[in-house]
Amino acid sequence: MRTHYCTDLNETNVGEDVVLTGWANNYRDHGGIIFIDLRDKTGLIQLTCDPEDSKEAHAVANDVRDEYVLIAKGKVRLRGEGLTNPRLKTGAIEIIVNELIIENKSAPVPFVIGDKNVGEETRLKYRYLELRDPDMFEVFRLRSKAAIAARNILDKNGFLEVETPILTKSTPEGARDYLVPSRVHNGEFYALPQSPQLFKQLLMVGGFDRYFQIAKCFRDEDLRADRQPEFTQIDVEMSFCNQEDVIKVAEDLLTAMFKACNIDIKPPFNRMTHNDAMEFYGSDKPDLRYDLKMVDVIDIFERCDNEIFTNIAKAPHINRIKALKVPGADLIFSKREMKSFEEYVRKFGAHGLGYFQMKEDGLKGPLTKFFSDEDIALIIERTELEVGDVVFFGAGEKKVVLDYMGRFRNFIAEHEKMNLIDENAFAFVWVVDFPMFEVEDGKVKALHHPFTMPKSLDKDNVEEIESIAYDIVLNGTELGGGSIRIHKEAIQEEVFKLLGIEAEEAQEKFGFLLDALKFGAPPHGGFAIGFDRLIMLITKKSSIRDVIAFPKTQKASCILTKAPSQVDNTQLRDLHIRLREQIKS
Repeated sequence: MRTHYCTDLNETNVGEDVVLTGWANNYRDHGGIIFIDLRDKTGLIQLTCDPEDSKEAHAVANDVRDEYVLIAKGKVRLRGEGLTNPRLKTGAIEIIVNELIIENKSAPVPFVIGDKNVGEETRLKYRYLELRDPDMFEVFRLRSKAAIAARNILDKNGFLEVETPILTKSTPEGARDYLVPSRVHNGEFYALPQSPQLFKQLLMVGGFDRYFQIAKCFRDEDLRADRQPEFTQIDVEMSFCNQEDVIKVAEDLLTAMFKACNIDIKPPFNRMTHNDAMEFYGSDKPDLRYDLKMVDVIDIFERCDNEIFTNIAKAPHINRIKALKVPGADLIFSKREMKSFEEYVRKFGAHGLGYFQMKEDGLKGPLTKFFSDEDIALIIERTELEVGDVVFFGAGEKKVVLDYMGRFRNFIAEHEKMNLIDENAFAFVWVVDFPMFEVEDGKVKALHHPFTMPKSLDKDNVEEIESIAYDIVLNGTELGGGSIRIHKEAIQEEVFKLLGIEAEEAQEKFGFLLDALKFGAPPHGGFAIGFDRLIMLITKKSSIRDVIAFPKTQKASCILTKAPSQVDNTQLRDLHIRLREQIKS
């Protein structure tokens, strides 16, 4: 029906007869000549309907309104001198229309296509209208290019794309499962997969050697800007590999995907141990686009005359005193602003936030009186202070201090007065050597999942056991990660024992995998990358919802389709389900 897309045309097409299709972005009647900006997925071009060229086309143009579907036939012409529009790719040309067809009319639209100030609820209710915006189309064009690049590079490297079940068994994987009742099996449920983890390990037992899948995953968890109840991940598993092999494949994959989006990245990426990430940046997903790094000063504070600090410093194995130098902060922030920072960190468990200012005549601040001149000089040296800098410090229990100081580091970097972040940078880092376990309320839990291979189980303290696990982080966002898996029955039994999982419970929850691992399972490992998060970062969007065609709200509902919704009693009876009547408060 068309000869070109709107922005395919330029000055080289002047004089050509063309047929264009699209929507009326807007129309203007200037003294009898009607101008229509026609829009398709590529952008805009101006249609000029002059009665001297075609009375019939001009008459039709009189009836055009916003978002009418149009077919326009005409000739490409240069715009007159001084009439070009530099904001448009096609701003030097126009189409002199000799035939105009209104293919379909449109009801009045609730917002102007391309308006970036429309509320999210309205945008999601009329998502199909928002998708008409060429900027939105560009996001999904890049998403498609990245997916194709992923398939091509993995295929080139010998990986086979295999689909795994969507209706599967409920297994504990960290978040709540979405459950699907079975009509055939009364009282029993399928679960939607949180990941293809167990099935991809079964494929390795099955000798597939190298597998991948662009997989739909489902998690019933609290939502935020980078989470959705259903999301897409690029899932990869390989046999007879070590950590270095897996990381090389992941870096090749990311390089190809970024190249498809016209961005060059340079592997190998930086690496950092989990312990260093926490101690220096207070996070296992550090943003390395800026340099702010925490420094240990607990040994200096141990000698001060403040009893609070000396008591904390007496237990360096469970406590931390961390300093964070902010260059030039004394010249940027008022004392009132610096005091307000304390209110920010208190939200995350801090009891306070001390600070020293580096002046021309030395270190100043209300707490300097508790330190000797030698220790003040040591603080200046260790934190590399220069005139105009401020050093903030937090003290207390290790986990709490690292958390709120890490958050404070990000808060300062993102502050409008600091301008520390290069928005065009892509700062990758591998975080490796994760702890195998964490202890919460006296209970040992797997930090990743119970099939992660430990480096060694020969430790008295389970929290000191490291795993062969790795996360890939980009600009402070965890893109994904993976691990080398346990493929030996004896190691798996020992891990279950440390987790307090008895053999009967393990068989009930993971029996099909454990049975498979007994039949000559090869060494294997892999990774998964959050595809939606990756596209969000590539396109510099602030929410994952902007890169999913039909996303859910933060309350896990779809405003467009009004899902979830009630179903009729017949459907419930078929599923052997009776709803409990809610008691009104």
